Amino acid sequence: MISLEESILQGDRLALARLLTQVENDTDDGRAALDALFPHTGKAHLIGITGAPGTGKSSLVNQLALHFRREGKRVAIVAIDPSSPFTGGAVLGDRVRMKDLSGDNGVFIRSMASRGSIGGLAQATANVVQVFDAAGYEIIMIETVGAGQSEVDIAKLAHTTLVVEAPGLGDDIQAIKAGILEIADIMVVNKADRPGAESTEKALKSMLELAHPTQRVFAHHGKYMSAALPIETETNIWIPLIQRTIATDGKGINELAHQIAKHREHLIVSGDWTIRARARLESELDAALQSALMDRFRERVSEDQFNKVMDQVLERSLSPLEAVNMLMNGSLK
Repeated sequence: MISLEESILQGDRLALARLLTQVENDTDDGRAALDALFPHTGKAHLIGITGAPGTGKSSLVNQLALHFRREGKRVAIVAIDPSSPFTGGAVLGDRVRMKDLSGDNGVFIRSMASRGSIGGLAQATANVVQVFDAAGYEIIMIETVGAGQSEVDIAKLAHTTLVVEAPGLGDDIQAIKAGILEIADIMVVNKADRPGAESTEKALKSMLELAHPTQRVFAHHGKYMSAALPIETETNIWIPLIQRTIATDGKGINELAHQIAKHREHLIVSGDWTIRARARLESELDAALQSALMDRFRERVSEDQFNKVMDQVLERSLSPLEAVNMLMNGSLK
């Protein structure tokens, strides 16, 4: 009998859908399949699409997917949706705006619930992307929930990050708040047929001229980690590009796809592709290690013991640091 992971490597879409569900639910079978599929990963180009609600991210993803399909590439789309407060599932389902892609066996769309994750990215997103990568999808687009300014997590996962803006959503420097501009490899001014598109583009250009980051830095568990080495020469510096699009009728999509391909080439030539992959895997390893250590800790310390220590912290007779030392060393009062 063919295993689930073997079926996926052979292109079985039903097996792929089943495994994605297991991975999202973090089952033992899902974890075992991820282990088996991991050697087959590392080939796909991961493209993150983020930005404020109302900028037209879903329509843009739809048009980009159509473009990549015309090039003969297999495309997977991971759409991170808000969670239902009642079921915990994805509110928007499989994205009604992407109906143009229905019936195409070269496209697989997966909606995921953010489940309250900071930055709009569900914890299982990296594993879902890994499954698509192993299944042979050459382009994997990750569209975030659109929470706005806290979505820098996408930069840890994607090779190329698109930050989508649109005119008429506020003041001209709305995009610059809370550092969302710094994660962009390409800035997209969507809905460019609207009044104010030129002023939005000018505001973005002026900010890009003020700061040309030569390395990608993430705050990770209180420590700063870089996803790119300090760059010595001007020729290796990637200056974020600005591209106007009108996703509803496909204008600017070809040019945007060209910029994405240009960025991919830059990553490979500069060595940044490997460096970003290392940073991403290091982040995943840290998260998995924390989860495993917490599970082991919970096995060793009973709920009753934990609650007793928590009561002492609540009474202010024990500080949180003292409580941690006691729990870790087994010296409970």
